[in-house]
Amino acid sequence: MPNVSLRDLTETDRERLHVWRNSPDVAAYMYTDHEISRTEHDLWFDGLAGNPRRRYWMIELDGQPVGLANLADIDLRNRRCAWAYYLADPSVRGLGVGSYIEFWMIEHVFGTLGLNKLCCEVLAANRPVWQLHLTYGFEREALYRQHILKAGQYEDVIGLGLLARDWPALKPAMLARLRAKGFSVT
Repeated sequence: MPNVSLRDLTETDRERLHVWRNSPDVAAYMYTDHEISRTEHDLWFDGLAGNPRRRYWMIELDGQPVGLANLADIDLRNRRCAWAYYLADPSVRGLGVGSYIEFWMIEHVFGTLGLNKLCCEVLAANRPVWQLHLTYGFEREALYRQHILKAGQYEDVIGLGLLARDWPALKPAMLARLRAKGFSVT
């Protein structure tokens, strides 16, 4: 049975994240595609601590770091936030780790944080991820045409959202989906 967990970032994650962010396997799905310098990375990493509008977690599979998940634009007044994740190790893709993270983040946002809306943006070319979001009940709310310039080409971006009121009806099927993949979820 796969054991997926999320933990807070620590200083020991700094170098690993720098390598991951510059990896072609990660950069292909990020908004930016330039090589991230040590200085730029350190400014980003140092800016994570103490920012109440952002949260970052290391994704671990069987105790080994395999990716990063985050909440951004946490807006307590309007009770919404955005989220994103990536799996840096291509060998763990297709094992259900993304599904587990999707479930965990939705539960965290609506249960623990008590927010009303969870949003995300995905490059239109990253079909497996935006389709996963749709499977979990997100609705396509926007198509941002030629929104991001990557490798000299404009890329479309799909905006998705999920409301807290819709999650209870979806949750049992998503729990069953995870259990069928071998995950122990309560």
